[in-house]
Amino acid sequence: MTTETTPNTSTGSGPTLPASQTALRPGNGKRKRALTILAIVLLVAGIAWLAYYLLIARWEQDTDDAYVQGNIVSITPQTLGTVVAINADDGMRVRAGQVLVQLDPNDAKVALERAEANLAGTVRQVRGLYSSVESAQADIAARQVALRQAQDDVARRSGLVASGAVSAEELAHARAGLDAARAALTASQGQLSRSRALVDATTVASQPQVQAAAAQLREAYLAVQRAAIVAPVDGYVARRSVQLGQRVAPGAPLMAVIPLDEVWVDANFKETQLHNLRLGQPVSLTADMYGGNVTYNGRLASLGMGTGSAFALLPPQNASGNWIKIVQRIPVRIAIDRKQLADHPLRLGMSMAVTVDVHDQSGPVLPATPADKPVLRTDAYARQLHEADARIESIIESNLPGNPRG
Repeated sequence: MTTETTPNTSTGSGPTLPASQTALRPGNGKRKRALTILAIVLLVAGIAWLAYYLLIARWEQDTDDAYVQGNIVSITPQTLGTVVAINADDGMRVRAGQVLVQLDPNDAKVALERAEANLAGTVRQVRGLYSSVESAQADIAARQVALRQAQDDVARRSGLVASGAVSAEELAHARAGLDAARAALTASQGQLSRSRALVDATTVASQPQVQAAAAQLREAYLAVQRAAIVAPVDGYVARRSVQLGQRVAPGAPLMAVIPLDEVWVDANFKETQLHNLRLGQPVSLTADMYGGNVTYNGRLASLGMGTGSAFALLPPQNASGNWIKIVQRIPVRIAIDRKQLADHPLRLGMSMAVTVDVHDQSGPVLPATPADKPVLRTDAYARQLHEADARIESIIESNLPGNPRG
């Protein structure tokens, strides 16, 4: 039997590997390189995330549970009346003091004319009181003269009765005249006291009767002015519900004015995010309306005094039944730069994304002192009373002595 031997074609001196194992060598190297690259990428990403957290993320608190809020100034009448004109509609810009709704002023004007006439008549009556004081003083002087004459008559007759030159009856009549003169003087002095009590330490303008009439005129004048319902603040009209011819009562809502240049953002942070928040910290905000193209600058103005559930109409009763802990949220108010609001106006209720920079920890958590000035105020109604006072002064002056009409 002949045995055939396969020639060894390998040039090396080592053993010959199977062809399948020889084919796997290049693949193992590529896999090892891929795993090495992946490990390097993960290590770099981890280092980058750690650097981001240490330098940026741990100094920021953010939330997208934030919404634009603002003052909604309700426009209500102060007097009963019928609407005869509406000067502003939804979306219109209005100024403080601008007439928004006009009520029928005819009844109020009639009452004002009656009050003006009453004030003029009262001023003239008070002038008569001052004159009565002067008349009472003159009457007292005359009564004093009559009393002295009666005293002289009694004195003369008393010395003549003994000689029979004057009868006792005549002396009695003289004494009766003296008593009458004394009584008349006393009555005149009482009248002077009563007259003086009405005008002492006063001028015509400050006399109580004149003051009462002036108050009635102010009331009537304000009723005329309040027939024109004005805007207390600058802003934009919303929620107009009043209609022409409507009979409105005091306090009924007619429309609202929203000052969009005074809006703020209420950001609802989780209670676990509050430990580094302080008043005055800088805040950056973005609105869904503008996206990342517009970034607002703000500051943390106040931290809420309780969670939303604490002030709910029906707060949760966690002390009974099954209970599951839920992380609560606290509203945080953020004031926004007014110039940015003018350039990029916001609307109430719009969604915002808020990021607070918590590097500065010097501010308080709660304000330490009360406010030293009103948070909000308006001078839109002050002019009405000032004009009423000017009108009262004019009527009083025109009814004083020396005035051509007085």
